[in-house]
Amino acid sequence: MLGFTPNMKLYSLCVTGGLLLFVYACFYSESIRPVLHDLGIINRKSDIFNDNDAKDNTTCGLLLLRTLSSHHPSKTQNKVLPQGLLYKKPSVVSGRTDVVSVTPWMAPIVWDEVFDSVVLDSIYKKMDITIATTVFALGKYVLFLKDFLHTAEKHYMVGYKVDYYIFTDRPGDVPNVTLAEGRRVRVLKVPSSNRWQEISARRMEMIQTTIESTIRGHADYIFCLDVDSKFHAHFGVEALGRLVATIHPGYYATERGSLPYERRPESRAYIPFGEGDFYYGGAVFGGLLEDVRTMAEICRRNFEADTANGIEAAWQEESHLNRYFTYNKPSKLLSPEYLWQDVAGRSKHVKIIRFSGVAKNYADFRPN
Repeated sequence: MLGFTPNMKLYSLCVTGGLLLFVYACFYSESIRPVLHDLGIINRKSDIFNDNDAKDNTTCGLLLLRTLSSHHPSKTQNKVLPQGLLYKKPSVVSGRTDVVSVTPWMAPIVWDEVFDSVVLDSIYKKMDITIATTVFALGKYVLFLKDFLHTAEKHYMVGYKVDYYIFTDRPGDVPNVTLAEGRRVRVLKVPSSNRWQEISARRMEMIQTTIESTIRGHADYIFCLDVDSKFHAHFGVEALGRLVATIHPGYYATERGSLPYERRPESRAYIPFGEGDFYYGGAVFGGLLEDVRTMAEICRRNFEADTANGIEAAWQEESHLNRYFTYNKPSKLLSPEYLWQDVAGRSKHVKIIRFSGVAKNYADFRPN
């Protein structure tokens, strides 16, 4: 067997050292530490591994590598504009002044008039992307599917490949809706539940496992949407991002101290007073597959930890979602245009309603 030459040894040492420094830097970066903390693998105060919670060093290493891999560039992030496209010249000195369109951590907030669909479509349509879309229609909620799908075909990601993943305990009641070319409905049968809180609790687990078992390799992005909703206007690729949250329409102008976060320190969804940014709605969230998968796994584990301790967060899944987004900042925020409520009046800030929850009597649809 041939031995290493001095040059080969030096090269090997440099590569190994570089990899160790890279992992060390990533472990101590703000984007990685909160993820490891929420999984219980490090302690927030000391930033050390909790050996009791991690089975072995392999578990820790796989988690770190999985987290890092979700931030690698992909074809979906290249924005190349074709030559000869004509569109309105953008301006840095004029535009909307009634709303804020960027967060303190430099994530865009998507409002009407801050994007150009012509420009975005000319970029994204060349990428041949697929958007997975999960919808939960259990019990009587299956009755909302027809309007959801009909309006989605008119307004949601029009011109792009979309796979609707419908989770339901009544697959025979899923309506037959005509879909555009390249768009499919996939029905996934799930057990019924006697409590709507349990349905909410299981949603993150089913999103996580379905990404791992079915969606991975077949889609670039995923959006998770509530079925008791309708599309009213354009909802397109301007919404795509690495990790996308939606500002809840009922609290977008509410002071931090009045946001309905989970305030009990005993809960894994706990957000202390003085912390938090916005209140995010659980009816619309999404992003790249691996980022959403990681988020769903952490929310599921935190939910299960609460259940084991006899705690149910104030707003179940939505409370855990807000906890996650508080310490793992979304890369893009959708304004309340993308998550309105039909029972609410119009707002001077919301010039167009793109997606909204329909007015209903919850007692007629929820099992408890």
